Amino acid sequence: MQTSKVLAMLAVAAVLAGCAGGGKAQQHAAAAPPLAVGVVHAERGEIARTVTLDGQIVPLLDSTLSFQQSGPITAIYVNVGDRVSKGELLAAIDASTLRAQLAQFQAQADQAAARARSSQVGIPITQAQTSAAVEAAKAAVVSTGLTYRQDQQLYRQGYVSQSALQDAQSAYVQAQSQYRAAVANGASNQATQLNAQADLATERAARAQVRTLRTQIAQTELRAPFDGVVTARLMDPGAMAGPATAVLRVSQVQTVWLNLNVPDADLAYARTGTTLAFRTPSLPGRSFTARIGAINAVPSQGTLSYQAQARIPNPGGVLRGGMLVTAVLTQERHAGVIVVPLSALVQSPQGAAVFVVANGKAARVAVRVGLETDTQAEVAARAIVPGTQIVARPPESLQDGAAVAVSAATGSDTAQ
Repeated sequence: MQTSKVLAMLAVAAVLAGCAGGGKAQQHAAAAPPLAVGVVHAERGEIARTVTLDGQIVPLLDSTLSFQQSGPITAIYVNVGDRVSKGELLAAIDASTLRAQLAQFQAQADQAAARARSSQVGIPITQAQTSAAVEAAKAAVVSTGLTYRQDQQLYRQGYVSQSALQDAQSAYVQAQSQYRAAVANGASNQATQLNAQADLATERAARAQVRTLRTQIAQTELRAPFDGVVTARLMDPGAMAGPATAVLRVSQVQTVWLNLNVPDADLAYARTGTTLAFRTPSLPGRSFTARIGAINAVPSQGTLSYQAQARIPNPGGVLRGGMLVTAVLTQERHAGVIVVPLSALVQSPQGAAVFVVANGKAARVAVRVGLETDTQAEVAARAIVPGTQIVARPPESLQDGAAVAVSAATGSDTAQ
Protein backbone atom coordinates (compact mmCIF):
# COMPACT_ATOMS: atom_id res chain seq x y z
CA MET A 1 0.00 0.00 0.00
CA GLN A 2 2.84 2.40 0.76
CA THR A 3 4.46 1.65 -2.58
CA SER A 4 1.23 2.38 -4.48
CA LYS A 5 0.86 5.76 -2.79
CA VAL A 6 4.43 6.75 -3.73
CA LEU A 7 3.89 5.86 -7.36
CA ALA A 8 0.67 7.87 -7.47
CA MET A 9 2.38 10.91 -5.99
CA LEU A 10 5.23 10.66 -8.54
CA ALA A 11 2.71 10.50 -11.38
CA VAL A 12 0.89 13.61 -10.17
CA ALA A 13 4.20 15.41 -9.83
CA ALA A 14 5.14 14.46 -13.37
CA VAL A 15 1.85 15.78 -14.75
CA LEU A 16 2.21 19.03 -12.84
CA ALA A 17 5.74 19.40 -14.13
CA GLY A 18 4.54 18.86 -17.71
CA CYS A 19 1.83 21.45 -17.34
CA ALA A 20 4.28 23.95 -16.00
CA GLY A 21 6.60 23.34 -18.98
CA GLY A 22 3.76 23.82 -21.55
CA GLY A 23 2.83 27.17 -20.08
CA LYS A 24 6.37 28.42 -20.47
CA ALA A 25 6.42 27.33 -24.17
CA GLN A 26 3.22 29.25 -24.86
CA GLN A 27 4.63 32.31 -23.18
CA HIS A 28 7.76 31.99 -25.35
CA ALA A 29 5.67 31.71 -28.55
CA ALA A 30 3.59 34.73 -27.61
CA ALA A 31 6.74 36.70 -27.10
CA ALA A 32 8.18 35.86 -30.63
CA PRO A 33 9.15 39.07 -32.58
CA PRO A 34 6.94 40.25 -35.53
CA LEU A 35 7.98 39.18 -39.04
CA ALA A 36 9.69 42.00 -40.95
CA VAL A 37 8.02 42.69 -44.33
CA GLY A 38 8.29 45.39 -46.98
CA VAL A 39 5.07 47.09 -48.03
CA VAL A 40 3.78 49.21 -50.88
CA HIS A 41 0.59 51.18 -51.27
CA ALA A 42 -2.02 50.01 -53.73
CA GLU A 43 -2.58 52.67 -56.41
CA ARG A 44 -5.32 53.47 -58.85
CA GLY A 45 -3.80 53.90 -62.26
CA GLU A 46 -3.23 52.43 -65.69
CA ILE A 47 -1.79 49.08 -66.70
CA ALA A 48 -1.05 47.84 -70.18
CA ARG A 49 0.08 44.58 -71.68
CA THR A 50 2.62 45.20 -74.42
CA VAL A 51 4.74 43.36 -76.96
CA THR A 52 8.19 44.37 -78.14
CA LEU A 53 8.85 44.70 -81.88
CA ASP A 54 12.21 45.02 -83.61
CA GLY A 55 12.76 47.31 -86.56
CA GLN A 56 15.05 49.65 -88.42
CA ILE A 57 15.27 53.29 -89.51
CA VAL A 58 15.32 53.73 -93.30
CA PRO A 59 15.76 56.98 -95.31
CA LEU A 60 12.57 58.33 -96.84
CA LEU A 61 14.28 58.41 -100.26
CA ASP A 62 17.48 56.61 -101.20
CA SER A 63 19.01 56.79 -104.70
CA THR A 64 22.21 55.39 -106.16
CA LEU A 65 23.27 57.68 -109.02
CA SER A 66 24.94 56.68 -112.31
CA PHE A 67 25.75 58.59 -115.51
CA GLN A 68 23.51 57.92 -118.53
CA GLN A 69 26.50 58.45 -120.84
CA SER A 70 29.93 56.82 -120.72
CA GLY A 71 33.24 58.59 -120.27
CA PRO A 72 36.00 59.51 -117.84
CA ILE A 73 34.89 61.40 -114.73
CA THR A 74 36.21 64.96 -114.85
CA ALA A 75 34.92 66.19 -111.48
CA ILE A 76 33.04 65.16 -108.34
CA TYR A 77 31.91 68.19 -106.38
CA VAL A 78 30.61 66.57 -103.16
CA ASN A 79 31.78 64.30 -100.35
CA VAL A 80 30.02 61.97 -97.93
CA GLY A 81 27.95 63.95 -95.43
CA ASP A 82 27.42 66.97 -97.69
CA ARG A 83 23.86 68.25 -97.84
CA VAL A 84 22.61 68.82 -101.39
CA SER A 85 19.60 70.50 -102.98
CA LYS A 86 17.43 69.13 -105.76
CA GLY A 87 19.04 69.84 -109.14
CA GLU A 88 22.48 70.64 -107.69
CA LEU A 89 25.43 69.53 -109.87
CA LEU A 90 27.23 66.67 -108.13
CA ALA A 91 29.62 65.23 -110.75
CA ALA A 92 30.47 65.35 -114.47
CA ILE A 93 32.15 63.25 -117.18
CA ASP A 94 34.04 64.43 -120.30
CA ALA A 95 31.56 65.84 -122.85
CA SER A 96 34.06 67.31 -125.37
CA THR A 97 33.22 64.83 -128.16
CA LEU A 98 29.51 65.45 -127.81
CA ARG A 99 30.04 69.21 -127.77
CA ALA A 100 32.06 69.00 -131.01
CA GLN A 101 29.28 67.02 -132.66
CA LEU A 102 26.78 69.58 -131.38
CA ALA A 103 28.74 72.41 -133.00
CA GLN A 104 28.92 70.49 -136.29
CA PHE A 105 25.20 69.81 -136.51
CA GLN A 106 24.39 73.33 -135.35
CA ALA A 107 26.45 74.68 -138.28
CA GLN A 108 24.73 72.31 -140.72
CA ALA A 109 21.34 73.45 -139.50
CA ASP A 110 22.28 77.12 -139.84
CA GLN A 111 23.66 76.62 -143.39
CA ALA A 112 20.58 74.71 -144.55
CA ALA A 113 18.34 77.40 -143.08
CA ALA A 114 20.29 80.13 -144.90
CA ARG A 115 20.01 78.33 -148.27
CA ALA A 116 16.31 77.76 -147.77
CA ARG A 117 15.73 81.43 -146.92
CA SER A 118 17.73 82.56 -149.98
CA SER A 119 15.79 80.27 -152.31
CA GLN A 120 12.44 81.23 -150.88
CA VAL A 121 12.90 85.02 -151.04
CA GLY A 122 11.67 85.46 -154.67
CA ILE A 123 9.63 82.31 -155.04
CA PRO A 124 6.15 83.83 -154.46
CA ILE A 125 6.85 86.72 -156.92
CA THR A 126 8.54 84.48 -159.49
CA GLN A 127 5.68 82.03 -159.37
CA ALA A 128 3.15 84.79 -160.09
CA GLN A 129 5.25 86.26 -162.90
CA THR A 130 5.87 82.87 -164.45
CA SER A 131 2.21 81.95 -164.37
CA ALA A 132 1.26 85.27 -166.00
CA ALA A 133 3.95 84.88 -168.66
CA VAL A 134 2.81 81.36 -169.51
CA GLU A 135 -0.81 82.48 -169.81
CA ALA A 136 0.16 85.49 -171.94
CA ALA A 137 2.37 83.38 -174.19
CA LYS A 138 -0.36 80.81 -174.54
CA ALA A 139 -2.88 83.50 -175.51
CA ALA A 140 -0.39 84.90 -178.04
CA VAL A 141 0.03 81.45 -179.61
CA VAL A 142 -3.72 81.12 -179.97
CA SER A 143 -4.10 84.64 -181.39
CA THR A 144 -1.18 84.49 -183.85
CA GLY A 145 -2.15 80.99 -184.92
CA LEU A 146 -5.67 82.14 -185.72
CA THR A 147 -4.33 85.12 -187.70
CA TYR A 148 -1.89 82.94 -189.62
CA ARG A 149 -4.60 80.46 -190.61
CA GLN A 150 -6.93 83.27 -191.71
CA ASP A 151 -4.15 84.89 -193.80
CA GLN A 152 -3.50 81.53 -195.46
CA GLN A 153 -7.11 81.38 -196.69
CA LEU A 154 -7.07 85.02 -197.79
CA TYR A 155 -3.76 84.51 -199.62
CA ARG A 156 -5.23 81.62 -201.58
CA GLN A 157 -8.16 83.88 -202.51
CA GLY A 158 -5.82 86.67 -203.52
CA TYR A 159 -6.75 89.12 -200.82
CA VAL A 160 -3.44 89.03 -198.87
CA SER A 161 0.05 89.43 -200.20
CA GLN A 162 2.76 86.89 -199.73
CA SER A 163 4.74 89.23 -197.50
CA ALA A 164 1.74 89.69 -195.19
CA LEU A 165 1.36 85.91 -194.98
CA GLN A 166 5.05 85.56 -194.09
CA ASP A 167 4.70 88.20 -191.37
CA ALA A 168 1.74 86.28 -189.86
CA GLN A 169 3.74 83.05 -189.96
CA SER A 170 6.74 84.67 -188.26
CA ALA A 171 4.49 86.09 -185.52
CA TYR A 172 2.99 82.65 -184.93
CA VAL A 173 6.39 80.94 -184.73
CA GLN A 174 7.71 83.61 -182.35
CA ALA A 175 4.63 83.21 -180.07
CA GLN A 176 5.23 79.45 -179.87
CA SER A 177 8.88 80.02 -178.97
CA GLN A 178 7.94 82.50 -176.24
CA TYR A 179 5.40 80.02 -174.86
CA ARG A 180 8.00 77.27 -174.65
CA ALA A 181 10.39 79.65 -172.88
CA ALA A 182 7.71 80.63 -170.34
CA VAL A 183 6.96 76.98 -169.60
CA ALA A 184 10.66 76.20 -169.17
CA ASN A 185 11.04 79.17 -166.82
CA GLY A 186 8.16 77.84 -164.72
CA ALA A 187 9.84 74.43 -164.50
CA SER A 188 13.05 76.09 -163.34
CA ASN A 189 11.16 77.99 -160.67
CA GLN A 190 9.57 74.73 -159.46
CA ALA A 191 13.01 73.13 -159.21
CA THR A 192 14.16 76.08 -157.11
CA GLN A 193 11.19 75.57 -154.82
CA LEU A 194 11.98 71.86 -154.48
CA ASN A 195 15.58 72.73 -153.59
CA ALA A 196 14.32 75.11 -150.90
CA GLN A 197 12.11 72.38 -149.49
CA ALA A 198 15.08 70.00 -149.44
CA ASP A 199 17.12 72.59 -147.57
CA LEU A 200 14.32 72.97 -145.02
CA ALA A 201 14.24 69.19 -144.51
CA THR A 202 18.02 69.19 -144.02
CA GLU A 203 17.66 71.96 -141.46
CA ARG A 204 14.97 70.07 -139.54
CA ALA A 205 17.09 66.92 -139.43
CA ALA A 206 20.10 68.88 -138.20
CA ARG A 207 17.99 70.65 -135.55
CA ALA A 208 16.70 67.28 -134.32
CA GLN A 209 20.27 66.02 -134.01
CA VAL A 210 21.16 69.19 -132.11
CA ARG A 211 18.38 68.50 -129.60
CA THR A 212 19.55 64.91 -129.20
CA LEU A 213 23.13 66.01 -128.58
CA ARG A 214 22.03 68.61 -126.03
CA THR A 215 20.14 65.88 -124.17
CA GLN A 216 23.21 63.63 -124.27
CA ILE A 217 25.42 66.46 -122.99
CA ALA A 218 22.99 67.03 -120.11
CA GLN A 219 23.36 63.32 -119.33
CA THR A 220 27.09 63.79 -118.75
CA GLU A 221 26.18 65.56 -115.49
CA LEU A 222 24.94 64.03 -112.25
CA ARG A 223 22.45 66.21 -110.40
CA ALA A 224 20.73 65.67 -107.06
CA PRO A 225 17.28 64.10 -107.59
CA PHE A 226 15.97 65.58 -104.32
CA ASP A 227 17.04 67.51 -101.22
CA GLY A 228 19.16 65.19 -99.12
CA VAL A 229 22.61 64.20 -97.95
CA VAL A 230 25.41 62.33 -99.74
CA THR A 231 25.73 58.93 -98.05
CA ALA A 232 28.26 57.26 -100.36
CA ARG A 233 30.96 58.35 -102.83
CA LEU A 234 31.88 55.28 -104.85
CA MET A 235 34.23 56.69 -107.54
CA ASP A 236 36.81 59.44 -108.02
CA PRO A 237 37.81 61.76 -110.91
CA GLY A 238 39.69 59.98 -113.70
CA ALA A 239 37.75 56.73 -113.43
CA MET A 240 35.63 55.53 -116.35
CA ALA A 241 31.92 55.77 -115.63
CA GLY A 242 28.83 54.59 -117.45
CA PRO A 243 25.18 53.64 -117.03
CA ALA A 244 26.09 50.48 -115.09
CA THR A 245 28.55 52.19 -112.74
CA ALA A 246 27.35 53.61 -109.40
CA VAL A 247 29.06 56.91 -108.59
CA LEU A 248 27.18 58.52 -105.67
CA ARG A 249 24.40 57.70 -103.25
CA VAL A 250 22.01 60.37 -101.98
CA SER A 251 19.50 59.84 -99.16
CA GLN A 252 16.72 62.01 -97.76
CA VAL A 253 16.75 61.88 -93.96
CA GLN A 254 14.80 65.02 -93.00
CA THR A 255 11.96 62.51 -92.87
CA VAL A 256 12.60 58.80 -92.34
CA TRP A 257 10.73 55.51 -92.41
CA LEU A 258 10.43 53.29 -89.36
CA ASN A 259 10.08 49.69 -90.58
CA LEU A 260 8.86 47.26 -87.92
CA ASN A 261 8.49 43.48 -88.04
CA VAL A 262 5.10 42.45 -86.65
CA PRO A 263 4.72 38.72 -85.92
CA ASP A 264 1.57 37.06 -87.17
CA ALA A 265 0.41 36.48 -83.57
CA ASP A 266 0.51 40.23 -82.83
CA LEU A 267 -0.92 41.44 -86.13
CA ALA A 268 -4.35 42.05 -84.57
CA TYR A 269 -2.87 44.75 -82.30
CA ALA A 270 -1.00 46.63 -85.03
CA ARG A 271 -3.39 48.76 -87.06
CA THR A 272 -3.06 51.76 -89.30
CA GLY A 273 -3.07 54.79 -87.01
CA THR A 274 -1.73 52.91 -83.96
CA THR A 275 0.71 55.05 -81.94
CA LEU A 276 3.74 53.40 -80.38
CA ALA A 277 6.98 54.36 -78.67
CA PHE A 278 10.41 53.19 -79.76
CA ARG A 279 14.04 53.44 -78.68
CA THR A 280 17.38 52.82 -80.33
CA PRO A 281 20.61 51.76 -78.61
CA SER A 282 22.36 54.33 -80.79
CA LEU A 283 20.69 57.09 -78.74
CA PRO A 284 20.55 55.81 -75.14
CA GLY A 285 18.07 57.52 -72.87
CA ARG A 286 15.93 58.92 -75.69
CA SER A 287 12.45 57.80 -76.65
CA PHE A 288 10.49 58.57 -79.82
CA THR A 289 6.91 58.10 -80.94
CA ALA A 290 5.50 57.04 -84.28
CA ARG A 291 2.13 56.37 -85.85
CA ILE A 292 1.76 53.33 -88.10
CA GLY A 293 0.83 54.47 -91.59
CA ALA A 294 0.72 51.18 -93.48
CA ILE A 295 1.03 47.43 -92.92
CA ASN A 296 2.08 45.06 -95.67
CA ALA A 297 -0.62 42.72 -96.93
CA VAL A 298 1.82 39.79 -97.19
CA PRO A 299 4.57 38.64 -94.82
CA SER A 300 8.21 39.35 -95.47
CA GLN A 301 9.82 36.66 -97.59
CA GLY A 302 10.76 33.60 -95.60
CA THR A 303 9.08 34.79 -92.38
CA LEU A 304 5.70 35.02 -90.69
CA SER A 305 6.24 38.69 -89.87
CA TYR A 306 4.50 41.58 -91.59
CA GLN A 307 6.23 44.90 -92.15
CA ALA A 308 4.56 47.90 -90.54
CA GLN A 309 5.77 51.29 -91.70
CA ALA A 310 5.63 54.70 -90.02
CA ARG A 311 6.77 58.03 -91.47
CA ILE A 312 8.67 60.12 -88.91
CA PRO A 313 9.78 63.78 -89.20
CA ASN A 314 13.50 64.00 -88.47
CA PRO A 315 14.36 67.73 -88.65
CA GLY A 316 17.50 67.44 -86.52
CA GLY A 317 18.73 64.38 -88.35
CA VAL A 318 19.26 62.47 -85.09
CA LEU A 319 17.71 59.33 -86.57
CA ARG A 320 20.04 57.84 -89.16
CA GLY A 321 19.43 55.21 -91.78
CA GLY A 322 20.24 51.71 -90.60
CA MET A 323 19.66 52.34 -86.88
CA LEU A 324 18.13 49.33 -85.13
CA VAL A 325 15.13 50.11 -82.94
CA THR A 326 12.90 48.43 -80.39
CA ALA A 327 9.25 49.50 -80.32
CA VAL A 328 6.57 48.81 -77.72
CA LEU A 329 3.14 47.89 -79.08
CA THR A 330 0.20 47.94 -76.65
CA GLN A 331 -1.96 44.82 -76.79
CA GLU A 332 -4.44 45.79 -74.05
CA ARG A 333 -4.76 48.75 -71.70
CA HIS A 334 -6.91 49.22 -68.56
CA ALA A 335 -7.22 52.61 -66.88
CA GLY A 336 -8.59 53.55 -63.45
CA VAL A 337 -7.86 50.16 -61.87
CA ILE A 338 -6.06 49.06 -58.69
CA VAL A 339 -2.45 48.17 -59.48
CA VAL A 340 -0.01 46.29 -57.23
CA PRO A 341 3.43 44.77 -57.82
CA LEU A 342 3.28 41.35 -59.47
CA SER A 343 5.54 40.09 -56.66
CA ALA A 344 2.76 40.84 -54.12
CA LEU A 345 0.50 38.11 -55.53
CA VAL A 346 0.33 34.78 -53.71
CA GLN A 347 -1.01 31.86 -55.72
CA SER A 348 -2.64 28.81 -54.13
CA PRO A 349 -5.23 26.19 -55.10
CA GLN A 350 -7.85 28.51 -53.59
CA GLY A 351 -6.83 31.30 -55.99
CA ALA A 352 -4.80 34.50 -55.94
CA ALA A 353 -4.43 36.64 -52.82
CA VAL A 354 -2.38 39.47 -51.33
CA PHE A 355 -1.45 40.23 -47.74
CA VAL A 356 -2.89 43.49 -46.42
CA VAL A 357 -1.14 45.07 -43.42
CA ALA A 358 -3.29 46.76 -40.78
CA ASN A 359 -2.76 47.28 -37.03
CA GLY A 360 0.53 45.41 -37.12
CA LYS A 361 -0.96 42.22 -38.55
CA ALA A 362 -1.01 40.68 -42.04
CA ALA A 363 -4.42 39.63 -43.36
CA ARG A 364 -4.70 37.39 -46.42
CA VAL A 365 -7.20 38.91 -48.88
CA ALA A 366 -8.44 36.99 -51.94
CA VAL A 367 -8.34 39.06 -55.16
CA ARG A 368 -9.50 38.83 -58.76
CA VAL A 369 -6.54 39.34 -61.08
CA GLY A 370 -6.94 41.28 -64.33
CA LEU A 371 -4.09 42.34 -66.61
CA GLU A 372 -0.57 41.29 -65.72
CA THR A 373 2.77 42.61 -66.94
CA ASP A 374 6.31 41.63 -66.07
CA THR A 375 6.20 43.85 -62.97
CA GLN A 376 2.57 44.74 -62.19
CA ALA A 377 -0.86 43.19 -61.78
CA GLU A 378 -4.40 44.53 -61.82
CA VAL A 379 -6.36 43.32 -58.77
CA ALA A 380 -9.89 43.78 -57.48
CA ALA A 381 -11.19 43.21 -53.92
CA ARG A 382 -13.45 45.22 -51.60
CA ALA A 383 -10.77 45.38 -48.95
CA ILE A 384 -8.22 46.94 -51.31
CA VAL A 385 -8.48 50.62 -52.17
CA PRO A 386 -5.89 53.22 -53.15
CA GLY A 387 -3.46 53.61 -50.26
CA THR A 388 -3.99 50.12 -48.79
CA GLN A 389 -0.72 48.71 -47.48
CA ILE A 390 0.25 45.55 -49.34
CA VAL A 391 3.13 43.21 -48.50
CA ALA A 392 5.44 43.66 -51.49
CA ARG A 393 7.09 40.22 -51.36
CA PRO A 394 5.28 37.89 -48.93
CA PRO A 395 7.72 35.35 -47.39
CA GLU A 396 6.63 31.72 -47.48
CA SER A 397 6.40 31.68 -43.68
CA LEU A 398 3.86 34.52 -43.58
CA GLN A 399 0.50 33.34 -42.28
CA ASP A 400 -2.90 34.98 -42.13
CA GLY A 401 -3.13 37.06 -38.95
CA ALA A 402 0.62 36.99 -38.24
CA ALA A 403 2.20 39.98 -36.53
CA VAL A 404 4.45 41.92 -38.89
CA ALA A 405 6.88 44.80 -38.68
CA VAL A 406 6.80 47.14 -41.68
CA SER A 407 10.04 48.01 -43.46
CA ALA A 408 10.59 50.08 -46.61
CA ALA A 409 9.97 48.32 -49.93
CA THR A 410 12.53 48.36 -52.69
CA GLY A 411 12.01 50.57 -55.71
CA SER A 412 11.26 47.59 -57.94
CA ASP A 413 8.45 46.62 -55.61
CA THR A 414 6.60 49.92 -55.81
CA ALA A 415 3.38 49.90 -57.84
CA GLN A 416 3.66 52.20 -60.83
